[in-house]
Amino acid sequence: MTYRQMFINISQWWSDIKLKKRLMVFMTLVVALIMSGLTFWSLTIIQEDAIITDTRFCKDLGILFASNILEFLASKDSQELASFVEKIYLNNSSIRYILLFNTDGNLFFELPVYTYKVENLLQVHKGLFQLENQNVLFGIPLVKYNSILSDHIIDITMPLIYNGKNLGTLDLGIDSNSTLTSSSKLIINVSLAIFVSIWLMVTIGVSFNILMITEPVKQLLAGVKNIASGNFNQKINLNYDSELSGLILGFNEMAEKLNSYEEKNVDKLMLEKMKLETIVSTIADGAILVDTELRLLFANQVALKAFNWSNLDIIGKFICHYFPLHVSEAVLPVLNHLVKSNYLYNRECETKEVCVNLDYNSKKIFRFLLTTVLEQRSHVLTGVAIIIQDISREVKLNDAKNQFIANVSHELRTPLSNIGLLLETLLDYNDSLNEKQKTHFLNIANNETKRLSDLVNDILDLSRLDSKNEYILTSTNIFEIIHDAVKASKLIANYNNIQIVIEFDCRIKQVFAHKGSLLQVLVNLISNSIKFTSIKGNIVLRVYLVLKQLKNSNLSKCSEMVRIEVIDEGIGIDHRNRKNIFDRFVRIENHVHTLEGTGLGLSIVKHILSKYSTNIILKSDLLVGTSLCFDLCRAD
Repeated sequence: MTYRQMFINISQWWSDIKLKKRLMVFMTLVVALIMSGLTFWSLTIIQEDAIITDTRFCKDLGILFASNILEFLASKDSQELASFVEKIYLNNSSIRYILLFNTDGNLFFELPVYTYKVENLLQVHKGLFQLENQNVLFGIPLVKYNSILSDHIIDITMPLIYNGKNLGTLDLGIDSNSTLTSSSKLIINVSLAIFVSIWLMVTIGVSFNILMITEPVKQLLAGVKNIASGNFNQKINLNYDSELSGLILGFNEMAEKLNSYEEKNVDKLMLEKMKLETIVSTIADGAILVDTELRLLFANQVALKAFNWSNLDIIGKFICHYFPLHVSEAVLPVLNHLVKSNYLYNRECETKEVCVNLDYNSKKIFRFLLTTVLEQRSHVLTGVAIIIQDISREVKLNDAKNQFIANVSHELRTPLSNIGLLLETLLDYNDSLNEKQKTHFLNIANNETKRLSDLVNDILDLSRLDSKNEYILTSTNIFEIIHDAVKASKLIANYNNIQIVIEFDCRIKQVFAHKGSLLQVLVNLISNSIKFTSIKGNIVLRVYLVLKQLKNSNLSKCSEMVRIEVIDEGIGIDHRNRKNIFDRFVRIENHVHTLEGTGLGLSIVKHILSKYSTNIILKSDLLVGTSLCFDLCRAD
């Protein structure tokens, strides 16, 4: 790794450290430098004082030694001088060497005796010393530190002057204090030890703080954030006792209780949600919920099937992207208006209604009820609920009802106008009319009155059939009822040159029926066939036996039923109209023949037969004819 790369790594590491940590590192460095610097300065001062004291001692020792040998030098008593110097040398372990030089700088006495090379070194050294300092000594000892013998030696050089006469020079080598010699390294080592100790103490303190306080606080902070986000399944592991032990235990207990409360509340909410979804999914209308941004939040099965969303992932998507284009064009402005008006103008629940065809070519009409959903307390808009209702039947019924009202009004107005005109003619021209003319006018008025009576009776019959009254079925002679029904319709059939043919199984005598209601069924069916049959056509009324399987029985157990069938040779009924011809007020006569009615005949038939617990069966082919039949229980 190059120095540049190392510098870049250090710079990156330093830039990643937060400001607080940088400040702490800087303050630790400053304190460590100050403390180590003060220690170094104090120990240096102590060392200098010790050196000065040691130097003074050596200087005094040299002066004392020199004063004791002056007399021996002056008397030139070499033997006494050598004895005295040797005695001093042997009794003092601090003196390393004693050198005596003549005035000319030559060595004349040394102790101990060194080798030739060492003597030459000492003489050269001393000669240089004398040459440089002989004029400046002035009788003052010269102190010098050297390491000639690889030891720290204090070299004391002083002139030997006796009674003003220069006798030579004394060079005294004294070992320096070993403590003072090693004190420099000790000062450096102590300063470095203090510097390192401060960093070590800071590191230990920081580690202890992280271990005992910072780490638990981080875990607590992470736990609090998780709880704030809704995750209550939190637990902080306490591996050792610390100052925050009580707080951690309290947090774990709080998290456990919150988790328990959440599970209970979630279970309750899920149960309520399931109930609501079940209720919403079982209703017959489509239900859709969108948020304020018109993204779909919920749709029940009816809505999914209505718009073919069953296999699509539409939750959270913009709802108008999945509506047909014409539906989006009709619904989107209303949705935008509801959201905008709630935010800007009012904070009250508002409902709008839109009716639109589901498809372009479909006859199904849907009603969209759009209602704003507000938060209960603050009345802030949270979404829009859309109820989708299939009102195709209602629209058709309304159209049929309007047509029925128009037909009834026309039917009522025509006979009433005719009756009024006839009576007015009789009153105004009573004297000029003969009996035959009067009788003719009265017969016409009577027929018009019967028409009014028939219309009112049909309406009353249908109202009565809507009630919960049940018929009491008794054994009834079916032949008599059929004869009466044919007799009641014979006049209209003869008027249109239509022949009614009866095909009757002689084995059939009695059926379980209500005489009046069965007669009404047959009369309505025959009248309906007459309306659909062209002039000079035939209507067949057939009564025969059929085998019908009994409910909740084996295949071999069947019962003989009496089937009554009315067959005409009319133009038939298109398959598109077959499902609607039994509805109230539905009239298709205008499209197939000229005889008009109230549109209640087949509806009355269906209601009566439902009270018999039997169904009417329709078979029809265009331009061939129509067959209407039903089954009754045989009573003989």
